[in-house]
Amino acid sequence: MRPVVHFAPLQGYTDAIYREAHAQVFGGVESYYTPFIRIEKDGFRNKDLRDIAHRENQSIQVIPQLIAAIPDEFRRIASLFYQYGYRRADINLGCPFPMQVRLHRGAGILPYPHDVETLLNVIPEFPELKFSVKLRLGWNVAEEIQAIVPILNSHPLVHVTLHPRIGIQQYKGIVDLDGFSRFYESCSHPLFYNGDLNTLADIYAITGQFPRLRGIMLGRGLLAAPWLAMEYQAGKELSDREKKSKLRAFHALLAEEYGKSLEGGDHQILARMKTLWDYMLPDVDKKLHKKVIKSKTLLEYKDAVRILIDNTIF
Repeated sequence: MRPVVHFAPLQGYTDAIYREAHAQVFGGVESYYTPFIRIEKDGFRNKDLRDIAHRENQSIQVIPQLIAAIPDEFRRIASLFYQYGYRRADINLGCPFPMQVRLHRGAGILPYPHDVETLLNVIPEFPELKFSVKLRLGWNVAEEIQAIVPILNSHPLVHVTLHPRIGIQQYKGIVDLDGFSRFYESCSHPLFYNGDLNTLADIYAITGQFPRLRGIMLGRGLLAAPWLAMEYQAGKELSDREKKSKLRAFHALLAEEYGKSLEGGDHQILARMKTLWDYMLPDVDKKLHKKVIKSKTLLEYKDAVRILIDNTIF
């Protein structure tokens, strides 16, 4: 069976408006994940609650993601998902961000297999939810995952997604395909690959090397080239003309929808739209990119984006 494509979450970027716009203009993605929901001092953040609201996620398959250190956090977040109408959830055991790691969350829990087991033992308390897990090879060393494999295999997971780096790498350095291969052979669940898939050639190389993959999860690669999943599903690259046309439509739709949802006027819309360019089209002409980022008004920004797209060869 041909591997499916899932869209990895990224805080500050892949919100409900972005997910819906991407699906409408590009597609090629089976499931979109929300940025992880966590417990803070006062409970849940309002922005997180708005992002997972069912009315904001009706036309696509959305899987909310949770990050937790202890069973009580897991229970509270899983209960929230159920109350919001979800029947699928993803468990984040891979986030490398220091703020979460210090709280014993994400990749920060991987050196402690007993704590991982205690956390995942909450899964049977929610028979109405189906869970998947996303993780790394470890926090300090890749061997840490070996103690986690039997724990994962003991639970009825829909699938497991592995990013073959360790947490202290963040997103730097090369991925450890040997480490992924060892996990590939020992994990009893359907497996997804995530990490440094930026082109069709990257995807074909990984799916060719690991033919039993159930799917691939694209993150930064799909933020950089929003058409990548579409190309993979079509089995061919889009032409320059098609990419430009879709990129214009995508950008216009995002601007329109953020304009409806943000209450701070053009200034807030402009700030939100500029974040797209943290990842999108990383190889674009630097002068054209700078004009987009340095624009002072929404009108100036849209004009700079038009010039950039018109003058870019993909």
